[in-house]
Amino acid sequence: MLTLKYLQKLPLSLEDSWNFFSSPANLKILTPEHLDFEITNDHENRKMYAGQIIAYRIRPVLNLPLEWVSEITQVQEPYYFIDEQRFGPYKFWHHEHRFNPIPNGVEVVDIVYYKMLFGFLGKVLHTLKVKQDLEAIFSYRRAKLEELFGPYFE
Repeated sequence: MLTLKYLQKLPLSLEDSWNFFSSPANLKILTPEHLDFEITNDHENRKMYAGQIIAYRIRPVLNLPLEWVSEITQVQEPYYFIDEQRFGPYKFWHHEHRFNPIPNGVEVVDIVYYKMLFGFLGKVLHTLKVKQDLEAIFSYRRAKLEELFGPYFE
């Protein structure tokens, strides 16, 4: 099992951070443009709720489409939600999105537990490409959030 953990402080209230992050429509904003992210099912523009299914398409390699279906398995507004892959490129994917109030803002915490498909070949692919791609996606997200909401000052 592999783990990624990212923390970012933003100058947002807990309520404002929840309103932004719990909207499936904002996933596209936080995804690098070269991945051509598109939600492919009707999420009715509703905030995240337990049992919600979000299907989307990305193009991570050679512009080839990859289908991914996630289920929102847990929600405790405005503190966290969890999405889990039901179909997609990983053997296992569990992503916790946490929002902790702090002075002058909110700390956004992403914890991803994941496992690659294809055994040894998947481990090699992770080392050669997937790990760097995931780090680049979260780096893009960090920069985009600071662009949208400004830097955090203590």
